[in-house]
Amino acid sequence: MPQKGEASTQGCPQLADPFKMRSTVNFYLCYLLCLALGLACVVCVCLWNSRWRGGFAWDGSALQFNWHPVLMVTGLVVLYGYGAVLYRVPLTWGQNKLPWKLLHAALMLISLILSILGLYAVFNFHNAKKMANLYSLHSWIGIAAVALFAVQWAVGFAGFLLPCSPVLLRKLLKPVHVWLGGSILLLSVAACISGINEKLFFVLKANLSGAEPYSNLPAEAVLGNSLGALIVAFGLVVLNILSNIKWQRPDSRPQDMAYTPLLQEEND
Repeated sequence: MPQKGEASTQGCPQLADPFKMRSTVNFYLCYLLCLALGLACVVCVCLWNSRWRGGFAWDGSALQFNWHPVLMVTGLVVLYGYGAVLYRVPLTWGQNKLPWKLLHAALMLISLILSILGLYAVFNFHNAKKMANLYSLHSWIGIAAVALFAVQWAVGFAGFLLPCSPVLLRKLLKPVHVWLGGSILLLSVAACISGINEKLFFVLKANLSGAEPYSNLPAEAVLGNSLGALIVAFGLVVLNILSNIKWQRPDSRPQDMAYTPLLQEEND
């Protein structure tokens, strides 16, 4: 009987039979699509704000605002999505789970920090220009997503990484953690696409320095709309990965669920 922590056909079910092998191949195709869509989102949002919005600064000007969409898309959507699907990668199965727990927590922490910086950029810009904060549906959804994300990370760290966390608490917390993680991703996608649309309506007006109106679909509008579509596609691919039971880590499935705190991970 293989010891815990050993790579085996039990720990790596993708090696067990052709059906599981096909499922593994399908996963990696979906995972590569996820990585490509996330990278495309980051490239598009950077291109939009560098070429059409004038670049970046941190001086209270409109150039400071440009950090907001870049940081929110990169942190709250792309890195968040990458961190969410980390446990689904079959190469991590049958191995000590501790490094992957730490990597998951680290990715999510970086994502949270970037999101908070993105919020600070827009609040600081609004305050410098004496503009109102939190007046739009976009801002309400965005604040809700970041606030829930902060709570999710803190509770997840306390519940799944601290060795003093009771086993019963972890068992109760796990389904809530998974459900809330998917919900935060949906809120993040909604916040980003509503923010993109709001920004395009603000800047693409015929009376603004001769700018072509949004209704004429100029090049900037095409890029902004494409960015929104990429974000939606990325969110759907991530949710597809998370919702497929065949792609769950074996020790995370109900019949195999094992909860071990940070300092008690199997390492034999």
